[in-house]
Amino acid sequence: MNAEEILKENIAMPMSGTEIEQLIKQSLPDAEVRIDDLRGDGDHYAAYVRSAAFKDKTRVQQHQMIYEALRGRMGNELHALALQTSVLETA
Repeated sequence: MNAEEILKENIAMPMSGTEIEQLIKQSLPDAEVRIDDLRGDGDHYAAYVRSAAFKDKTRVQQHQMIYEALRGRMGNELHALALQTSVLETA
């Protein structure tokens, strides 16, 4: 492995808002998701997520569900994520 390959392997590339949305929807298929890039740098996002799966969950549990959906990328490819979650009422 040359120096360039080592460097690429050890530097996490930022995630896109689309990637964040896809990961959340894979874990919470019913979710309504909106992702805002707060600084335009692909590194600081706000996520607004509504899902029926949040029913009877505390805010902390809801946020943990989102972090689990991101599969360990928080703090690596994803530097900052402001979360707002709510229960999606079903008819």
